[in-house]
Amino acid sequence: MYKIAVLPGDGTGLEMVTEGLKVLQAAEEKFGFKMETVNYDLGGDRYLRTGEVLPESVLEELKQFDAIFLGAIGHPDVKPGILEKGLLLQLRFQLDLYVNLRPVKLFPGVSTPLKDKGPEDIDFVVVRENTEGLYAGAGGFLRKGTPQEVAVQESVNTRFGVERCLRYAFDYCRDKRQRKKLTLCGKTNVLTYAFDLWERAFHELGPEYPGIERDYAHVDAISMWMVKNPEWFDVIVTDNLFGDIITDLGAMIQGGMGIAAGGNIHPGQVSMFEPIGGSAPKYTGQGVINPLASICAGAMMLDHLGETGAAERIEKAVAGVCSSKLKSLNAGQMGYSTSEVGDLVVEAL
Repeated sequence: MYKIAVLPGDGTGLEMVTEGLKVLQAAEEKFGFKMETVNYDLGGDRYLRTGEVLPESVLEELKQFDAIFLGAIGHPDVKPGILEKGLLLQLRFQLDLYVNLRPVKLFPGVSTPLKDKGPEDIDFVVVRENTEGLYAGAGGFLRKGTPQEVAVQESVNTRFGVERCLRYAFDYCRDKRQRKKLTLCGKTNVLTYAFDLWERAFHELGPEYPGIERDYAHVDAISMWMVKNPEWFDVIVTDNLFGDIITDLGAMIQGGMGIAAGGNIHPGQVSMFEPIGGSAPKYTGQGVINPLASICAGAMMLDHLGETGAAERIEKAVAGVCSSKLKSLNAGQMGYSTSEVGDLVVEAL
């Protein structure tokens, strides 16, 4: 029995979560596990109604769950930054979700903007440090609002934080991947303090993992090679900011935000799984949003919980639907409604 907190969030989040849960419930019946779900109305509507973003009492409740299943956050009537910092970043920091895990995998039948590349070329994973770096919130203003204004934003990298992220990447590469190649993405030629720490820790840990091939590349080079030669990569590990950027690039080469899912993970503790795309408020209630990213996030959640067989079968079902049913992954162009896509995955499962 797994206790799952469900946060539909804003916009089309509820529609995506509904289909994700539909597939998870089908997997329950097929594979014999059970889930108890509890809904929380965190998001823009609650903030506009009550002024609350993440009440302390709710945060304490969330710590008691096995996992969190998130829809999407973002409301057109809420100033940018309020929900992102007050909810998403606070959940990452307060629950210590120190790894952001982003598979970049092109399914058969899904189009990619990369010429002459197919599913055999685009299949890698990005492990992003999720609680430090430039997102730690260190810095401030001096003489704000004057012609002499100074803004300082500091990247915080601790040996503790860097090492545990690297260990997760090494373990993931060893346990989950066949090629067993780990690439550190950094900027050692300019960011000489932060990435000196990353690079030293990377190579100091390496001998503990004798079967893993170690590689390094600057972030600008990786941005080029992800487009030119995505087949070079197996697992990429990097800091918070660079990971945020290259995973969006990864989403585009795997077919778009409609298929991209991610996990915010603390091994052995409550972790959060979500579609990468935003809340897409202009599509709310129309039944045209693509739910596959949410369904894939559900599969990632099951894998994290130890239900690996069920997770693999859901991914296989999604791949089958992509290759044989959908006209497109874009909202309104799939050839099916949101709920019908969920039904197709259940049928394939």
